Amino acid sequence: MAKRGGFPGGMPGNMSNLMKQAQRMQRQMEEGQKELESKEFTAAAGGGAVEVTVTGKKEVTKITLSEEVVDPDDIEMLQDLILAATNEALRKADEAGSAMMGGLAGGLGGGFPF
Repeated sequence: MAKRGGFPGGMPGNMSNLMKQAQRMQRQMEEGQKELESKEFTAAAGGGAVEVTVTGKKEVTKITLSEEVVDPDDIEMLQDLILAATNEALRKADEAGSAMMGGLAGGLGGGFPF
């Protein structure tokens, strides 16, 4: 009769260490994600005439407009500035998330046997 399942005598040491490392990384990722979600990222356009703030969850929380940028005859410029500031703030949030993930991936330290 053929033996069933896994390794004889249980998991080898490398596999056990790998599992522990994976669990530790998962906890660190969850903590990092919570921290990222609580951060705010602000970007400006038009020399600071338009400012947009987003969270790490990529939710817009604040838009600030200076009075001189509000020109009823040039709504398109205001729309473009809001769009530019929003996209820049979202890019900052993405970069922070990528940096966090890169730091965690660097923590693997070549622990994979393949």
